[in-house]
Amino acid sequence: MLYRLGRQAASGVLTITATGSPKNEVFVLRRGAVMIADGDAAKRALVSRLVRLVALDHVRVVFEGGVPAYPPGVQNQLSLAGWARTHLEQQLDGTLADIVIRELAGIRLSLRAELAPEPSTCDEADRRMLAALAQPRRLDQIWPLARTPRFRLLAFIHFLRSVDALDVEGVVAERSAPTRSIDPRREAARRVLGLDDGADIETIKRAYRKLARELHPDLQPEVALEERRTLERRFAEVTAAYEVLI
Repeated sequence: MLYRLGRQAASGVLTITATGSPKNEVFVLRRGAVMIADGDAAKRALVSRLVRLVALDHVRVVFEGGVPAYPPGVQNQLSLAGWARTHLEQQLDGTLADIVIRELAGIRLSLRAELAPEPSTCDEADRRMLAALAQPRRLDQIWPLARTPRFRLLAFIHFLRSVDALDVEGVVAERSAPTRSIDPRREAARRVLGLDDGADIETIKRAYRKLARELHPDLQPEVALEERRTLERRFAEVTAAYEVLI
């Protein structure tokens, strides 16, 4: 839904509530972008909020359309469509790439033009991939036409598929038993926290507390600005990973 609101250049108020949580996360949208206070710290905080919310399994999303005024102090914005694409493409690792290939083997894919990325946001490689998807083709037919590294093509396909921008002809392959048990988000979260597959909840909590003490920027007030930004980014990643696993 976030990508669609961005792609449609929606303006209004977006409210997201996690099941069981009394707190609402509220975002003001203007022409498909989230309005934020000026400064890198505000942008990083917004990205961290979005990453945390999309990692949750059960949320309630309400969008009230309109043309809201800029909130006081707002000088900056973040494109929802651009953020969603980056976030989804960054999910792809070797495990997820194998899943995409297995599930789409022999399937003909074509683009739903109304959900394609805006041309102004595309580079030459994007344009080749989109042209290859203009008519139904299999992955092995798309690749030589796209003339781009396989991993980039699969990341792009994963993004398009996640936002429902692909039409498929054929039956998507059912995952095998070993593959079906893999949750790419949880796999990635375990790697961030340095955990094995069988880690129980107490082990997860201990790993998170240890990393939080090491990375929380407020516990290291003497560090330089650039190092503090690195700590903030890593702390946000660790917190998002922890919330995926608990």
